[in-house]
Amino acid sequence: MIEIHIPDLELIHDAAKEFIDTVGHRKLFAFQAEMGAGKTTFIQAVLKGMGIENPDGSPTYSLVNTYDSPMFGRIYHFDLYRIESEEEAYDIGIEEMLYGDAICFIEWPEKISDLLPDNVIWSYIRVNQDGSRTISIDL
Repeated sequence: MIEIHIPDLELIHDAAKEFIDTVGHRKLFAFQAEMGAGKTTFIQAVLKGMGIENPDGSPTYSLVNTYDSPMFGRIYHFDLYRIESEEEAYDIGIEEMLYGDAICFIEWPEKISDLLPDNVIWSYIRVNQDGSRTISIDL
C-alpha cells in the first residue's frame, strides 16, 4: 500500500503527478471514498497531469467522459454513482471499455465490483481531521 498525502488543495497537482509516477503503466483504477472526499477533483488533476487541458466535470449524468491524451492515449472517467444495476453498466458498453487498452478511472466502483477485472488498482481517498486528504493505493 502506497500513500500520497495532500495537505492542501493547492498541492493537488503535485499529488496527481506523484500518483502518475507511482502507478506507472497500469490502466484500471477504482476510487473509493465518501461523497465529497474529492474523487472527481483528484481525477481531474490526474487528467491534467496526463495532458488533458480542460477535463470535463464529473460524468455523473453521462456516466462516462472520454478523453484522448497525447501522452497516454484513450482515457475513460466513470462516475457510477447514479447507476442502479450492473445491467445499466453493460448498456453503456462498460465491459468493452474496461477490457480494452484505455486507461480507466472509476468512481463508485463498488456498484460494478463483479464486472471489474482482477488487475484493477484500488485507491482510497480519506479526509483527515485537519481537512487534508490521504490517497492509499493498493498496488
